[in-house]
Amino acid sequence: MAIAWRRLAEAGLDLLYPPRCVACRRAGEWLCAGCLAQVRFLPPERRAGAFGAVDGAASAAYSEGPLREAIHGFKYEGARALAPLLGEMLYAGWLAARLPGEVVVPVPLHPRRLRERGYNQSQLLARELARLAGLRLDDRTLRRERHTRPQVTLNAAERRANVEGAFGCGPALAGEAVLLVDDVFTTGATLAACAAALKAAGARSVWALTLARAPGLTQSGFGL
Repeated sequence: MAIAWRRLAEAGLDLLYPPRCVACRRAGEWLCAGCLAQVRFLPPERRAGAFGAVDGAASAAYSEGPLREAIHGFKYEGARALAPLLGEMLYAGWLAARLPGEVVVPVPLHPRRLRERGYNQSQLLARELARLAGLRLDDRTLRRERHTRPQVTLNAAERRANVEGAFGCGPALAGEAVLLVDDVFTTGATLAACAAALKAAGARSVWALTLARAPGLTQSGFGL
């Protein structure tokens, strides 16, 4: 019943505010077929090498062109309606990489940032992945305990320093194989800081999966 009401509500919003492609602004869809066809999906990757406390990582596609625009709209402009489509891309990346995991955990936002934005885009992606993959979702145990500067403005060394010790984790994930989800892989600093908190709390393993990654990174370029 809740799903039916949600679909009716979304249909009503579409009538009031017709979808418009976040990349080319064409009316009709949040990401039109023409822009979707430009997305460069990564070839199947089993796994990349470990970095920090992360056992390995993979991404679904390159962060460029229409996908980069879609992620920006999804993350900063309130385009939450993109969550199912972007979640399907993430799921395809998970299937291709075959990353191990028993529980899906999103990279958390600090409560202050969450209030400002109104939602956590990584949490929305993690929900879609958990639903499609039939995995358990835990979006409460890993916490961002310290408010940090936006990573996008910082270089690699500054990113590491910015998020070091910023995350905490309760004991609920002890012994679990965690699949850590974020939107974009740039340097891996945030993922490594999250994994450190998860491992300190007893997680058995932490594998990272992101929707996109910077085009300049190769499979061996995940290291910090």
